[in-house]
Amino acid sequence: MRRFLLFSSFALLALSACRRGPPPDTVTNALPALPVQTATIPAEALPVVIEVPATVRPAERAVIAAKLTGTVATFPLGLGQPVAAGDVLLTLDAPETAARVRQAEAQLAEAERNTDRARTLVAKGVNAPDSLRDAEDRLRFAQAAGAEAEAMLAYATVRAPFAGVITEKSVLPGDLATPGLPLLVLESTRRLRAEGTIPEKAAVGLHIGDSLPVSLDDAAESVPGKIEELSAAADAVSRSVLIKVALPANLARSGQFARLQVSAGTSQALLVPVDAVSYFGQMERVFVVADNHAELRLVKTGRRSAGRIEILSGLNSGETVVLAPPAALRDGQPVTLLP
Repeated sequence: MRRFLLFSSFALLALSACRRGPPPDTVTNALPALPVQTATIPAEALPVVIEVPATVRPAERAVIAAKLTGTVATFPLGLGQPVAAGDVLLTLDAPETAARVRQAEAQLAEAERNTDRARTLVAKGVNAPDSLRDAEDRLRFAQAAGAEAEAMLAYATVRAPFAGVITEKSVLPGDLATPGLPLLVLESTRRLRAEGTIPEKAAVGLHIGDSLPVSLDDAAESVPGKIEELSAAADAVSRSVLIKVALPANLARSGQFARLQVSAGTSQALLVPVDAVSYFGQMERVFVVADNHAELRLVKTGRRSAGRIEILSGLNSGETVVLAPPAALRDGQPVTLLP
């Protein structure tokens, strides 16, 4: 019985060996050699660019506050409404200040009459010259008081210090305004800047006036910016430096998200033509030529630049890759190199 079992086992092994096909290498070597275009990939020094978040803010922004106590009389402008420099933004009703102006005008008129009377009496020799000097001093005091009262009353009319749009309103008609109370926020739309913080090391080679690319959240390509402000001191906690980059006109809006593209030295990278990379589902592949045979490699790609793509892993410097690999090309298949 034992001999019969051993014989059966050997018979099954022999039968399975007969049914097994030829080795894979034999199959691929049996395929015809395909002519392919190739390129040798050297390592190159590429600039390293880091992107740091930034926010678009206006170069001119004013929080306009009241300088006197009064009631908001008129405030006809709405949020987002553009205004020109010098336009009236709102007016205040300040009866106490208006009364003070009338009082100053009356005191000024009285001082002028007294001065004229003193001048006449001195000319006739009735009064001493010192009386005229005293009257003229009181006149100057009255003139200064009148100018001060008129200046305070002028603050009841709030005007735009520059052209822009209203982005915040803190009061409405009928509200009480007091000195220092914010009334509204005015932002310029002509000069916008991307403001952010960059690493301390990345800021070493930057200077005011240098060009710096800025990527806006809704733009396909970066826009050229110009460094207007660069802090000379780094934050002791984050080790970062504040930077403000001027943007071209009519390309951004206040509060918009942006990215500053800052150069951070160079690094060695392998760049292959884009058509050398093929895709199978989520896998990225290239064919490498070794001993006149195609070798399939799984790779991981990175940045793209000018028709080339960076290979992060799966390829070594100096290897030869197949450009635009034919659909019929298989791993291990013989190839012939086209000139």
